[in-house]
Amino acid sequence: MSELGPIDTKRLTGHETVHERGRSLGFSVLEFWQWSASDLVSNATRGILAEYLVAHALGVEGGVRDEWAAYDVTAKDGTQIEVKSAAYIQSWHQHRPSQIVFRIRKTRAWDRESNRQSDEVRRQADVYVFAILAHREQATLDPLDVSQWRFFVVPTFHLDSRKRSQYSITLPSLEALAGEPVGFDALAKTVEQAGRVQRELANKAMQTDRPSAGR
Repeated sequence: MSELGPIDTKRLTGHETVHERGRSLGFSVLEFWQWSASDLVSNATRGILAEYLVAHALGVEGGVRDEWAAYDVTAKDGTQIEVKSAAYIQSWHQHRPSQIVFRIRKTRAWDRESNRQSDEVRRQADVYVFAILAHREQATLDPLDVSQWRFFVVPTFHLDSRKRSQYSITLPSLEALAGEPVGFDALAKTVEQAGRVQRELANKAMQTDRPSAGR
């Protein structure tokens, strides 16, 4: 049997129906989406929604999400972005609001073309966007209301340079590192600025590490 290359995913409309050899069975992809992804407060679905909000803010939402990509979103200028999501209110019973902690560990990138994992362990993106569903009242919680979200944007170089944990970051540490969060409307500009800072710091580090020519 010959090797099988990766499948190119096509964007669906939702109108496609489940069928039996071409005979529609009367239910659709849209109904599947409604069944599988209506709980926008759940950790998994909220995380995907956060990625979509970032992509939409940057004007690059028109493609198809790659679940296994090394990073989540690519901006128009090529900046690679990792999106992390957290919330105070969960879909399960809580005694108190959740503490905000993000995992930021380094990873090995996986290449879907070759089905191989990289040997290099590092943070794959240029910029991290930490998206917090910051609303604290369960009765009025609405993940589709972008005014309830806050976004911290950090060049990856700053995470790599941290003296504390390289595996996770708490909200106080994030605030000290990133400053004030931004809203949805300011997200694109802030990501663009962070991408520029990342490139400048990375270039400076490369020049510092480069051995000087001998005389």
